[in-house]
Amino acid sequence: MKFYIETYGCTANKADESIIKGVIKTNKNHHIVKNIKDADVLIIITCTVIDTTEQRMLSRIKILKKTGKKIVVAGCMASIQKETVKKILPRAIFLPPQHSHQILDVIKRENINFKTINKTNTPKLFEKKIAHISISEGCMFNCSYCITCLARGKLKSYPLKEIKKDVKFAVDNNCFEIQITSQDTSSYGFDIGSSLGLLLKNITNIDGIYRIRVGMMNPYTCLLNLNQIINGYNNHKIYKFLHLPVQSGDEDIINKMERKYKVNDFKKIIDEFRKKYPEISISTDVIVAFPTETDEQFDKTIELIKEIKPDITNITRYSARPDTKAKMMKGRIKTEVAKNRSKTITKICKNISKEKNEECIDKEYEVLITDKRKNEYFGRNNNYKPVIIKGKADIGKVLNVKIIDANYTRLVGSII
Repeated sequence: MKFYIETYGCTANKADESIIKGVIKTNKNHHIVKNIKDADVLIIITCTVIDTTEQRMLSRIKILKKTGKKIVVAGCMASIQKETVKKILPRAIFLPPQHSHQILDVIKRENINFKTINKTNTPKLFEKKIAHISISEGCMFNCSYCITCLARGKLKSYPLKEIKKDVKFAVDNNCFEIQITSQDTSSYGFDIGSSLGLLLKNITNIDGIYRIRVGMMNPYTCLLNLNQIINGYNNHKIYKFLHLPVQSGDEDIINKMERKYKVNDFKKIIDEFRKKYPEISISTDVIVAFPTETDEQFDKTIELIKEIKPDITNITRYSARPDTKAKMMKGRIKTEVAKNRSKTITKICKNISKEKNEECIDKEYEVLITDKRKNEYFGRNNNYKPVIIKGKADIGKVLNVKIIDANYTRLVGSII
């Protein structure tokens, strides 16, 4: 049987993709193909984090349906939006994210007994130089706007030894960048008596040339283990990169989002990381036009961004999601206002990103080369900033590079 796979959304979905591919490859009679026309089964790993993404998924499913082939809908929509999908694809086969390892089971029969196991105990296939590895499933929280926590359930951390085994497997299979992923990486271990800091110390003592990118953290749980996490970063194999979503600069809006932290908590974490790692790259997320958000509250978010000056800011207009508390809130913001706020803050954030990247010009960094794109080589410096290399390089090598140019998305470097 031949399988074609499309993956959308977050790194957790990409980690699930590696599991699905790994399980398929365990059967010598099954193959993964790159062209839809060659496939017997189509697998779409879906994302539904915002409404526009959901609509994109449904449009894609409509197109895949026209092939007449068997279709497996995996990812978050398979967990919480089955009925929505069935309206378009009545014969859809569903594979919820907690059960990615059962891809062959759902193909064989319709009424399947789903079994939850540690994703660390599943076969995996890493076809590229970047490996996405889940350290846990689910979340400790129930943010009022978030549909993902409904799709992936409560926090379940995987044993440290099993995660380390996955990382070693990826490194042994020539993966040079390891992205450890979770809905909230700083929640790791709360349920099993472990911690993210301890995990980082263990997965950096594997032999080989590789770097680890730590995934998104919730400020609340990050603050609880702040010193241990900061110390866990103290290894050259850990990219000095912190993804810490603040979502709003206004306390009342953060409370309505049920995020559990204060703006000053967010600032403290940034300050402490920068004290230890002055050039660390900071990435944050902002939701604009959350229900009841006033112009003054929006201005507080802008003030916070200008103060913190994150290297990357991911901006999303609020989108009401099914079965979330925020969907039932009054005070919805007009679309025109939401668009204007998004445009305003996007312009500010792009200018900050450009300014931060231009600060790197004439500086020298070690850059791990992970990809070749046309006639250019691509890598990341120690702070996870993307670097385009002019000239010949070798994938998997760490090169000394001088930055000669920059824009708001990337650096350009010359090999020293």
